[in-house]
Amino acid sequence: MSTMNVSLPDELKAFVDVQTVQGGFGSTSEFVRDLIRREQDRLHLRALLLDGAASPAGPIADDDYFATLRAGLSAKG
Repeated sequence: MSTMNVSLPDELKAFVDVQTVQGGFGSTSEFVRDLIRREQDRLHLRALLLDGAASPAGPIADDDYFATLRAGLSAKG
């Protein structure tokens, strides 16, 4: 594991310290790692949403659509 030093203004350092304690993290490093993982997840979700928005529209999910899905599952089971 690599080490990274980050300089923070006193106000941000105090915020990190409070969040570390309130969030149940063992150290500020754990808190920062959690923030980075959440940002990775957010970016991944954003990419998926953008891909979905750029893809062609699928079938309309109305009552008939779900009835067809249920009928297909019933036939298999």
